[in-house]
Parts: sequence; C-alpha cells; structure tokens
Amino acid sequence: MSKMIVVYYSWSNGNTEKIAKQLQEATASEIARIEMVKPYSGSYEDVVEQGKEEVNRGFKPEIKSMAVDLKNYDIIAVGTPTWWYTMAPAVASFLDNRDWNGKIVVPFITNGGWPGHIINDIKIACQGAEFAQEMEVRFDSSGGNHMETGEDEVGAWITRVRNILLG
Repeated sequence: MSKMIVVYYSWSNGNTEKIAKQLQEATASEIARIEMVKPYSGSYEDVVEQGKEEVNRGFKPEIKSMAVDLKNYDIIAVGTPTWWYTMAPAVASFLDNRDWNGKIVVPFITNGGWPGHIINDIKIACQGAEFAQEMEVRFDSSGGNHMETGEDEVGAWITRVRNILLG
C-alpha cells in the first residue's frame, strides 16, 4: 500500500483547506498546510492586488519549514486556490526545487469560476512526477465559501484517489 500526504495552501475562506481535510480524512493520510513566513495582511482587496502583482512577477515567498520529507511518500496531493489563473505563490515556493521523480502528484484546485492554467503549471513545477486524478472544485464567484461543485462529484474524486492509494 502506498503512503500519501495532502499538502495545501488556503487563505481567505478556507475553501482549499475544506477540500484538503475531506481528502485527508477519507484516505487516512497525513496533512500539511503551507504557511508563509510573512503572511498576507490588509483587506481582501489589498491581498488580491498584492497577489496579482506577485503572480505577474513570478514571486515565490519564503514559506515556513514543514516537518514533511516527501521522500517518505509515494503520493502527494497538492491543493491550491486559483490566484490570477495560476497557483498561489506560496504553493509555487513549496513545489520549487524538490525531487518529484517516482512520485504521484494529485493536483486539486479551488476557484470562483476561473481555473486558469494551474494544473499545467503544477505539472511544469513537478517535473518527473506522474499525475493522477486532477480536480477542480468551484466555489461561488464572489469570493465566498459556497461550493458550486457538487458534493457527490467531490466524493467520487476522493474515492478515485483512495483507490490509487490502496493500489
């Protein structure tokens, strides 16, 4: 049986965290939250503007050390909200300069209707990995926490991921 960890970044409403925890609980996997050394502050609008600027210049913020050694896992589920059509800068920091050879990456994203090119960006960042069961979970477009993707669709995805884990 494979060993899996769910690694995620979540900021405003905890939408990505909600999906990450559902996946972690259903698969009895370990879980780790990506946290920045200097967290965002200010209003929602301030952070949206800062995020846009960071994405545009390819900024990768310093993230807190995680007690996670990816060498110990066969499957790494990576969750991120959509930030200006790509992954959150903190997720880019996490993915950078790691050995993805021989790993299975399960990318999942949350968004308000604009998934962008995140899955492709994760594939580029995780060179050498195999990819399985990509998932986009849509929430309301006003930046809220109302999930528009059906719970049954999320549940079916979790079942498919669990089947990979069980081999």
